[in-house]
Amino acid sequence: MGSEQLAGRTMADYGHELIFGGFLTPTAEDPAGVVALAKLCEQVGLDLATFQDHPYQPGHLDTWTLMSYLAAATNRIRLAGNVLNLPLRQPVVLARSVASLDLLTGGRVELGLGAGAFWEAIEAAGGRRLTPGQAVDALDEAIRVIREVWAADRRGMVRVDGEHYRVVGAKRGPAPAHEVGIWVGAYKPRMLRLVGRAADGWLPSLAYLPKGPAELAELNALVDEGAEAARRDPRSVRRLLNLSGRFTPSPSGFLVGPPEQWVEELAGLALDHGTSAFILGADDPTAVQLFAQEVAPAVRELVAAERAEPGSRAKAVEEQREVVEAGGASTLAVTATPDPGVG
Repeated sequence: MGSEQLAGRTMADYGHELIFGGFLTPTAEDPAGVVALAKLCEQVGLDLATFQDHPYQPGHLDTWTLMSYLAAATNRIRLAGNVLNLPLRQPVVLARSVASLDLLTGGRVELGLGAGAFWEAIEAAGGRRLTPGQAVDALDEAIRVIREVWAADRRGMVRVDGEHYRVVGAKRGPAPAHEVGIWVGAYKPRMLRLVGRAADGWLPSLAYLPKGPAELAELNALVDEGAEAARRDPRSVRRLLNLSGRFTPSPSGFLVGPPEQWVEELAGLALDHGTSAFILGADDPTAVQLFAQEVAPAVRELVAAERAEPGSRAKAVEEQREVVEAGGASTLAVTATPDPGVG
């Protein structure tokens, strides 16, 4: 697909159920605070708690250890690395770790996976420095290894004779409790096509998109291209997004404004760009609760209405604007937000 075709292609809703989550900093200075925030995410109704993974960073808790602790400290919320550092996590062991925690939690673990960055730090910690092209190849091989390990009902041993990961005769299993999603952080064309070909989800960060949301159409098209080349339905690949923004009394930029502005803008991302998982990067308890209780239900309402009756979104948004401008409360499914009680 040429650049002109990509630029002119219009993205749309891929139809996935909406997911809302938190992207929390696993700071080692305040372990109890991280645990409290993750528990808050569950208490206020978020679907997912995620954590960055930099194993070379002494200021962070180890992400896998944190997720394992939280698996026992929570009951409902799903957990994922955002994203796990593949160069420092061997894929056979990672596959078994994910499957084990998924079994122990009754199916509450997803696999966010990254090809690696900060190569000097990775190399200093004992990993291999890879070129961008090598990192894509290594990720491709690792996904094959992970899926082979999870395929416990398949006959024969795991055999992936790759350049970066050579697995010759490892036993299969255990299988996870549910179909774990492999969500890949990716931005460059070759990696995006790999996502479409081999992964279950694309997980970029809004802060890393120089053009902001306007860039999603072009990048989504590359994911679709990879899926179509592999004879997969592009709609089978979930589109996730790490969000950065601020709740403020009045609008002053994309996702900088009151909750009703966030509702309108996130519904637009879902319906116009196919984003179906919104993960808020915030360690502020009040922001987490606003996002969960005032934004998420209203976005779900707008998207469900538009899916049921195309064109209803514009009418609902206009009605909401008129009410708010007149000094009233939002007409969407927004509930009052009490003090979260998390210091």
